[in-house]
Amino acid sequence: MLESVGWLAASPWIYAAVAASVLLDVFVPLLPSGVLVITAATAATAATATAAPGGVSLVALALCAATASVLGDLAAYRLAWRGGPRLDRAIARSRRLTTAQERLGTALGRGGGALVVIARFAPAGRSVVSLGAGAARRRAREFVPWSVLAGVAWASYSVGLGYFGGQWLGATWFSAAVSVVALFLAGSLAAYVMRRPAPAPAPAPVS
Repeated sequence: MLESVGWLAASPWIYAAVAASVLLDVFVPLLPSGVLVITAATAATAATATAAPGGVSLVALALCAATASVLGDLAAYRLAWRGGPRLDRAIARSRRLTTAQERLGTALGRGGGALVVIARFAPAGRSVVSLGAGAARRRAREFVPWSVLAGVAWASYSVGLGYFGGQWLGATWFSAAVSVVALFLAGSLAAYVMRRPAPAPAPAPVS
């Protein structure tokens, strides 16, 4: 029953582990922050079902993950904002970052910051969008509210997967694996949406 994380999920240290993982994976996207959140939620569901002492609150776990997500976004955003010409040249050498920067600028300029929310689910999408927004010197009021919405949506989805997976399939590694697969499917869909070419602007009417 998720023995390897059961002891951690029964202590306040799980919040620190989740916060550190989510905060840092904007810089190191290989960190399995989503897997950790889901596994912790599954283990917490097991502790609640068996009336085990201790454990963690799923609401607090979601708030912790969402807060760390927003703080990580802001750190990357400010780093890119203050990066100067050296960072600008590094971004210019990356086709992925350049394309994301252009699309993000257009989306935020039109009030369509839903791209920030979608990117939160895509592998490395959060990093690309946060760095792109900072490098493009987008105003904080254009980026931060969408980052908050993205963090809350991602954290709620991840904790919900762990909870419902544990409820429906039992708090086992199988239920955690099914929940992780669901998270990666959402990420694949988000990556597909991000890769789609932006729609061409409508031609001006002929007078």
